[in-house]
Amino acid sequence: MVQSLARSGGAYRGHDAPRIRLMLVDDSMVARAVLSRMITADDEFEIVAVAGTGEDAVAALAQVRVDIVLLDLEMPGAGGLKSISAIIAAARGAKVLIVSSVAEEGAEETVAALALGAADTLPKPGTGRFNGRFSEVLLGKLRALGRANLSGSVRSPVADPPSVGAMRAMNDGPVRLLALGASTGGIHALTSFFQELPARIGAPILVTQHLPEPFMAVFARQLSQAAGREALVAEDGLRLLPDRIVIAPGNASLGVEVGGGKLVARLIRQRSASGFLPSVDPMLASAGAMLGPAAIGVVLSGMGRDGLAGAMALVGAGGSVLVQDEASSAVWGMPRAVADAGLACAILPPLRIARRIAHRIGEVECK
Repeated sequence: MVQSLARSGGAYRGHDAPRIRLMLVDDSMVARAVLSRMITADDEFEIVAVAGTGEDAVAALAQVRVDIVLLDLEMPGAGGLKSISAIIAAARGAKVLIVSSVAEEGAEETVAALALGAADTLPKPGTGRFNGRFSEVLLGKLRALGRANLSGSVRSPVADPPSVGAMRAMNDGPVRLLALGASTGGIHALTSFFQELPARIGAPILVTQHLPEPFMAVFARQLSQAAGREALVAEDGLRLLPDRIVIAPGNASLGVEVGGGKLVARLIRQRSASGFLPSVDPMLASAGAMLGPAAIGVVLSGMGRDGLAGAMALVGAGGSVLVQDEASSAVWGMPRAVADAGLACAILPPLRIARRIAHRIGEVECK
């Protein structure tokens, strides 16, 4: 079932601010009605189509342009999870937000959906609990994703790229640590990155991904499968071994310490100045403090500015930072903050960031 709700005119707020265009994909008429009422109460959004299955959504996306697809995972047919890749391909740059009762904290489906390219997820509450906090969170996520989309869509395709600070040269010495930070859209970016990274880089790999604590064990397991290497959730004092991925837990930031010539993980329980826990800042800052030019930081897709302070500290200690480009990011917030500050030595899609690091490890000049 597909229903087009596009309206002629009325697509702009004020003089030139386009509304965020949404598609609802959910087999429940009740859920569609409640979500529609909640969303359209805010003049910043308009729902232009609804669909009852993933297959119907793919067909509809050939006829209508949207900025965000709200997707349930439990539906007839292939279901939402198996439809994500096809929906993303048909959506022509639209973001996918999972709104589903199975998107509970720690659910396998949630992390799988993010790895397949969904930008974010939100558990659907039970009947009668849609208002209040759920409404605030939903509209906040839609606003952040939609405005990120619109900021890119309004530029002319021949316009100059966004201004960023001057690019830095990348070091060409040995690498003793690789540290990656990400938020919204980051799991998909990490999956792409590790598909291209060589199986052996000879250095430990730290990952800080903004996720609640109950997600972390599932995230580690799925990242290990995608990366083809061991991935563990960090514990304080854990030895950092070459080619092992160590992930910040959801209730602490991850730092690094050198003791007796060995690298070990340190957990930092205090919230960073950016307000996040876990935060990318302590990871990058401690990497610089301990290893200087031998540390590489990577900042991938995410909202806000987490990672900027850490990147400043890492670069100040002689390390190198690479960031994800706007075109491949779900939200170009964290990478842009680093790029705008002139701290990046490259602004690239995740696959090409991995290749650049492979060149560094192979002692090939960074160009």
